Amino acid sequence: MPIDYCIDHQRRLVIAQGRGTLTDDDVFGYQRSVWSRRDVAGYDELIDMSLVTHIDLPSHERVPELAQLSAAMDAPDKETKLAIVAPKDLAFGLGRMYQAHRSMESANLKQVGVFRSLPEALRFLGVDGEICVPGGDSRQTNGKEKSS
Repeated sequence: MPIDYCIDHQRRLVIAQGRGTLTDDDVFGYQRSVWSRRDVAGYDELIDMSLVTHIDLPSHERVPELAQLSAAMDAPDKETKLAIVAPKDLAFGLGRMYQAHRSMESANLKQVGVFRSLPEALRFLGVDGEICVPGGDSRQTNGKEKSS
């Protein structure tokens, strides 16, 4: 699956990173597998689309379905935040569509923000310091890789 993730339990944050070609199956699979876990209920979320090179359409046709599924999986007792990093136009547009559809869901408890850069997204989430990088080390919140 070209969506890797890591969990920062101390910050109550799930960090996901798409890479390569992204399909509907990848996105729905990530949603179902990660957000059905009890240990991440009520966590904030960061989805980084910076390494996605191609989005296999018809993803745009399933955005309302994904928004509905995601909202239905929200923890019922806590408002959280989701930041989407989407530097490329197609991913940014799909992120904004998702944001709009999700905001219309009655079960929605996540505030969604779509950003062009990681530092903007982390400010929205209120995250400072280093974050885990799915499949790798940690990264500074200013978007620069951690030096070894």
